Amino acid sequence: MNIYLYIILAYILVLLGFNFYRSFKVKSQDDFMVAGRSLSVRVMVFTLICTWIGSGTFIAGAEYAAKAGWSALWMPAGAWFGIIVIYFLAAKIRSFGQYTIGDILEARYGPVARVFGAIALIISFVAIVSYQFRAGGYILNIVTDGGISVETGQLIAAFFVVFFTALAGMMAVAYTDLPNGIVIVLACLVATPFVVITACSNAGGVSEAMHLLPAGHLQVFNEDFGAHPLLKAGGYFLATFLLLMGVQSMYQKFYSAKTPSDAKQAVALWVVGTIVVETVVVVIAIFAASYYWPQISAWLSSGGETGGMDPASIVLQAARGMVPTAVGVLLLAAACAVVISTGMNYLLSPSTNIMRDIYQRFINPGASQRSMVALQKTAVVFLGVVAFLLATQLRSVLEMSFFAYTIYGVGITPALLAALAWKRATKAGGLTSIIVGSGACVVLGIIVPRVWPHVMVPLGDPNGDPWGIPIIYPALLISVGCLVIVSLLTKPPSAETLAKIFPEERAS
Repeated sequence: MNIYLYIILAYILVLLGFNFYRSFKVKSQDDFMVAGRSLSVRVMVFTLICTWIGSGTFIAGAEYAAKAGWSALWMPAGAWFGIIVIYFLAAKIRSFGQYTIGDILEARYGPVARVFGAIALIISFVAIVSYQFRAGGYILNIVTDGGISVETGQLIAAFFVVFFTALAGMMAVAYTDLPNGIVIVLACLVATPFVVITACSNAGGVSEAMHLLPAGHLQVFNEDFGAHPLLKAGGYFLATFLLLMGVQSMYQKFYSAKTPSDAKQAVALWVVGTIVVETVVVVIAIFAASYYWPQISAWLSSGGETGGMDPASIVLQAARGMVPTAVGVLLLAAACAVVISTGMNYLLSPSTNIMRDIYQRFINPGASQRSMVALQKTAVVFLGVVAFLLATQLRSVLEMSFFAYTIYGVGITPALLAALAWKRATKAGGLTSIIVGSGACVVLGIIVPRVWPHVMVPLGDPNGDPWGIPIIYPALLISVGCLVIVSLLTKPPSAETLAKIFPEERAS
């Protein structure tokens, strides 16, 4: 074994001991699901960063940057705008003080909306967890110089993520995110200048380094990436924007804050950290792509069949070959941290939906605290196994992340935001939006590529777009259209229904 692997294993073992300690503090459903509603601003900031900065940034975002260049910034920019919008809703979310977004959906749209919302969330989040496992496989494969295969690596990653989450739930997630968040921010800031200097020294200057890449990498909208570059960039922007504004992992963190003002203050600091980290990851990926372009080009031209370098691993390759060993260890530790933290966040959330939105709400409302915690740990293991099986079938982390973001952002977010901000939204409108929006994503993203492959652009590519149009546009139009039209055609919600969400209605 090499120094990279020794240090990563040591880091994981430290987290393991920490989570064992935290597991003894879990006594109730509140402790497991929302950390006893005790998180400080400091813990909130780093756990929010880790909620969002995952392999979607280090693997999918870096893959996009290596393939498309500076236009890859459109993907994280959607999250930045989403956080700004969320800033104005954070205090209201914490004041509502529940466990899942299903609690909000039922308060406005009834119990059926809760169930369908939970189903859409479970599908989306299990997909997100699956590519965290895949990213873990990439990391272990690279740090061992191929000694551990990607497939074996993702099995090891899956074990630790599932084990950590099942140990202590939100207690483990939030307090694991604190050191992980610090490592992520520090590693990105320290590694960036070394990567840029190495790439520029290799090429003979900044301009020369950029000209080693295809011309499209320097454009605002890469003309070679997607049939309609403007629509493709906008699709990634919308997908991250909508996911961020409705992602349940974040809402659970708000529910876990000590006070509404703490939640709002944490969001203000969160946006700064997210912009910094996601921007420097794109910078690292682009300059590393310049340095390794011959290998990446060989991989792209062969479809990954005859060697070369997978662009999804570009940040990890930079850690091994473009920075001093100490900095490389820190950057690989950060990549390891995002896999563990994001995997834990997105594994805990759907298990909470199973327990809170289905089991406790409809099957056994009187379940004891002890049995709820034990059953949720079982649900964590079950969903982890499903996510691992899905990871074994993955072709592209980027495409899987885009689909997972889309089905959640289209199926959940419009109805959720309307529940919080539009008093005219009705039960029928919200429910229709959830069901039809999610269904449109499944039809366009899964059924159409397999039943009518000739409509896919590029021709026959299951990871392409139907008729060259990213699925988020028609699916979002359908979802929002159903929400607005059906709401306006049906009876407005009662004052009692609105009072559950809007404080001014309770006062009146």
